[in-house]
Amino acid sequence: MNDGSMRDASVVVARDQNGLIAILSADFLTHGGEYLFLPGGRREDGETPLDCARRELREEAGVTAEHWTPLGSHAITLSSPARVHLFEARGLTLGVQELTSTEQDFKLTWWPMRDALKAVREGRFLLPAGPLALLLVQNHPAHG
Repeated sequence: MNDGSMRDASVVVARDQNGLIAILSADFLTHGGEYLFLPGGRREDGETPLDCARRELREEAGVTAEHWTPLGSHAITLSSPARVHLFEARGLTLGVQELTSTEQDFKLTWWPMRDALKAVREGRFLLPAGPLALLLVQNHPAHG
């Protein structure tokens, strides 16, 4: 039952030279207000998970990255074979967001990891892939 709506996705923890994380926010009326999320989205035809991560980071945050670390691939739901691929991006170059018409209200801010993890504990993230990616980055041996 893959009608195209359940394609694989990629989500990115983009960390600048000061350790700040790119966090997006927007109002989601169906969920009752403003929520946080990390850059990411569904894979397009012909893209690898890393291609998707690079594109979504560039479009949603206006950021390109030199260094990419895979953080794993995880099932999204029990009823679909689609997976979410998580990445950490470092060596960032900041540019201009390339938002689509449905993304025009996405606001980009930069957060210390401790504040991002506090927002995770408070349930302020819209989707679970972002919090999982943040926890994986926080516990990655290279960052211990």
